[in-house]
This record gives sequence, C-alpha cells and structure tokens, in this order.
Amino acid sequence: MLSRDASDIIITDELARRSAATPDYLREKLALRDLADDMAHDPSQVLPRLVRLAMEATEATSAGISILEHKDREFRWFALHGALAAFEGARTPGDFSPCAITLAKNAPVLMQHPETVYGWIYDAGISVPEVLLVPLQLRAADEAGAVGTLWVVASKSPHFSREHARVLTELAAFSAVAMRMIQSEQRLQAALGEQEQLTREMAHRIKNLLAITGGMLRLTARTSSSKDELERKLSGRLEALSAANQLVRRSFGDGGTSGVSLQRLVETVLRPYERAVMKGPDVGLGDHATNSMALIFHELATNAAKYGALSSENGTVRLTWSVENDRLNIEWKECGGPAVAEPSSKGFGTSLMQSTVSRHGGQMSCHWLPDGLLVSMDFPIASLAR
Repeated sequence: MLSRDASDIIITDELARRSAATPDYLREKLALRDLADDMAHDPSQVLPRLVRLAMEATEATSAGISILEHKDREFRWFALHGALAAFEGARTPGDFSPCAITLAKNAPVLMQHPETVYGWIYDAGISVPEVLLVPLQLRAADEAGAVGTLWVVASKSPHFSREHARVLTELAAFSAVAMRMIQSEQRLQAALGEQEQLTREMAHRIKNLLAITGGMLRLTARTSSSKDELERKLSGRLEALSAANQLVRRSFGDGGTSGVSLQRLVETVLRPYERAVMKGPDVGLGDHATNSMALIFHELATNAAKYGALSSENGTVRLTWSVENDRLNIEWKECGGPAVAEPSSKGFGTSLMQSTVSRHGGQMSCHWLPDGLLVSMDFPIASLAR
C-alpha cells in the first residue's frame, strides 16, 4: 500500500545510530587506484567500475547511477549492476523520485521501501528494503548539464551505516572529478578538431581567392580596351569579391555575422562575376544561416569561375529559389561554359558544402549536364532562422 509522504520513508538519521564496521582504508585506496587507472586508460569504464566498487564496498545486492537529463526532466538509469541490472536505461521522473530528494538535499539519503511512495517503483515490481543514495556531480558547479546520484540497494533492513555512506560519498566525489577531467579532455580534443577544420577551410578559401583573382584579371584584360578601363573594372570586381568574402566567415566571440536577406546575400556573393541571373522571394536568414549560405554560394561561384560557366566570356549562372511547404528550394544552373564532367573523387569544397547543408537539415544534389552544372538544394525554412 502506498504512503502519502516521502518523509515517512526517509530514515537517514538511522545511519548515525547503527553500528559500523571498522574502515578498511587499504581496500579503499586500492579501489581508488583502480578508478584512476580506468580514467587514464579506459575512461568509458570509470562509471561501471564505480558502480561495481560501490556495490562491493557496501555489500549491497544492486547498485547504479541515475543521471538527470535536463531537457526531458527525467533520470536515466546507467551502469546498473546486480539484481536490478535488467533495468539498465530505464527512465524515472525528474521531480518525483528518491534521486530528486537526494539532489535537493545535496547529501546522502537513506530510504526504506520507497516503492510504498513512488508508484512507478511499485508498478515495476521492484522491492527495495533499503536504498542509500549520494549526489554525483558530473559537471562543474557553474555548468548546466547532467548531475545525478550513485545508489546502492540492500536486500534487508537494517543494513547501511554511516561508514557505508562515507565510502559511497568518497567514491562519488573521486569519480565526479575524474569525469570532469575526461569531459575537459573531450572538449579540448573537439576544439582542436574544429581548429584543424578551420585551418583547412581557410587554406582552401585562400587558394580559391588567388585562383579567382588571376582568372578575373585575365578575363578583365580581354574585355578592356584601355588601361583605365582595365583598372576601373578590375577594382570594382575586387571590391565586390572582398564584400562577398566578408560574408563567409566564422563567428568568434562577439564578432558573429548579422542575418541578411537571401536576395542581398546572393547579390553580394555573385556581384564580382556579373553574369549571374537571380530570382526568388524575399527570405530572411539568421546569423548562422547567413554564414552557411554565403559559404555555399561562395563555393559554387568559385568553382564556376575556376572550371565552369563563369570561367568563359559567354557563360552564365541562373540562380532561382522558391518556398513551398515550409521548405526553401534552390536551383543553381550553369550554362554556356566549357564542357563539364563528374569528378572522379569528392574534393574538400564539395564535402564542405554538403556538411554545411546537412547541418541545417537540408539536402543537396549535383548533376553534371552537357550544358553545365546543375545543383539543387532544399532546406527547412525554420532552420534558416538561426
């Protein structure tokens, strides 16, 4: 029969009154050494090892970790060991559970038969004579993210003592520090990976800019009748190229992009090439989408200037877009340029465009037609507001 108040089953004061075994500090030291070894050589095993050690040190019948997932406001059971291992991955209420009380108190909590209060435990057919829980802080105190509890279950009552609570607290504290160190290392590796990607991207852009500048100089020279005309045309095109390149940048700190309309963006990116026709409705772009779309069109224009329609005097690009069923459909069509063929391998520029499209939930397809390259893309309109 269910009780009406969680206070009826909280018996934490019993920990101080119960007799406790003599501390085995050598055993604790060896256990912490094993955890440190896992942290250095196999970080994925830190929490499973923690659970096993907690179960052994407290002579419990089962143990596990409950991690609070803030987005869903639920606890997820993780690394379960012993009699309750079959419930690995189970989810429990974030605001109505022994774990919630433990996090609120930020101290060890001892409960007796929690299934008499929490119907979800009773409905699962679980009998819990005693459960001892301690807080497990998996992130730094000033960070949002996962926190949880380390808990052990006994098959009889009374069982747990203040010594069990002390050992469990020390194991949890050590493992929390270990996990934060692992998370810091993971964030560092992710940052280094992003920096490497940015370096490759920058080298790719510089190479393209030099190639475009050379091609623009040759094309302008062929269509200019005087030195003054050459200077005027080339200066204008280089200024337009600079303006387009300013749109294609990453955000660092407060130096992010400002959202613009799609019309203005494509006009800016394609202005240096002059032979581009654009048509489509007004579509607003957020900061992130502005940067992404500028990168995509800059890459397409660069390739067209190097190999496609914009590399010849008679070539043109027709860029059209429309909105249908909450999706933005874009078509880039080249014609009048040299014959094109599908490349034998995917270059960095193509991979960069595809990954950029995918980040916004979009799709992209390329077709190398006899008359020129045709690229089709579509995006969820909602993804472009960011």
